[in-house]
Amino acid sequence: MDKKKECSILAIESSCDETAAAVVVNGRRVLSNVIASQIEIHQQYGGVVPEIASRKHIEKINQVIEEALAKAGTSLQEIDAIGVTYGPGLVGALLVGVSAAKALAYAAKKPLIGVHHIEGHISANYIAHQELEPPFLCLVVSGGHTHLVVVKEYGVYEIIGQTRDDAAGEAFDKVARAIGLGYPGGPKIQRLAEEGNKTAISFPRAKIEGAEYDFSFSGVKSAVLNYLNSCEMKQEEVNRADVAASFQEAVVEVLVEHTIRAAKRLGIRKIAMAGGVASNAALRAGMDLACSRRGYQLYYPEPVLCTDNAAMIGAAAYYEYLRGVRHDSTLNAVPNLKIGER
Repeated sequence: MDKKKECSILAIESSCDETAAAVVVNGRRVLSNVIASQIEIHQQYGGVVPEIASRKHIEKINQVIEEALAKAGTSLQEIDAIGVTYGPGLVGALLVGVSAAKALAYAAKKPLIGVHHIEGHISANYIAHQELEPPFLCLVVSGGHTHLVVVKEYGVYEIIGQTRDDAAGEAFDKVARAIGLGYPGGPKIQRLAEEGNKTAISFPRAKIEGAEYDFSFSGVKSAVLNYLNSCEMKQEEVNRADVAASFQEAVVEVLVEHTIRAAKRLGIRKIAMAGGVASNAALRAGMDLACSRRGYQLYYPEPVLCTDNAAMIGAAAYYEYLRGVRHDSTLNAVPNLKIGER
């Protein structure tokens, strides 16, 4: 395909608890980005319930697709291709989006492109920063993933570091639950941390021997739980704001340190962030300070493009389309899909 020709992608995302559809032109220009969130439903359960998420996706999927096309001022016949998240994620939730995309592609005789959810998160930076091009280093931080990825070129990725246990966002959710904040934990921890002292409590920073770019957050999560239990046993009052601030600082320090170390060793001067936790103000401030000290360029999307959305899937799908990636009716949901798998 001629890169100068405009290419419109209808993108669908349903990997977790957001039902989303978007129309994206040439991987950078968003004509519409419709998101139906289920947060209020899952809050009462303290986290995402997969069966409920799947049922809600079924209820909303056609509605968000129709709304995305209408807001973009286009029709299915005018779309060049259909992109959809097919992994990783909740298998039932993924199946709703994949089934819808396959049906639309078959009915409209349009190319179908399966997209990796995390590659979508990385690609959100192309929408937010029109000038950004590979190669660059990307820190992916979300509820289910913590990765350090070298983006060698469009669609070509190398994972150089990842979590050995809890993802950063998962740790935020568990600590938030422990101190009585509820779900979702990330935004609530951030708000409470603003009232606390980040040096009040010394929580551990994990290092993985022989894997300097890998992460581990189960230790800091356990340390917070042990601290809370100890205070309860001693009948000492817990300053929740100090706990939130000290925990957040422990996580942010490790994320920034590993990313900067990798960039320095690899000689990469462009760093991006992606995923829900990339909208955390403390992480952004810490990474911005570290990058400015070294003259590195830092990129991250606005918050709406950090959380799950279909615009990022449309961006990733466009570059897959240029690479000749096509899927047929055998495309299936792959809940444990690895980055770079096709």
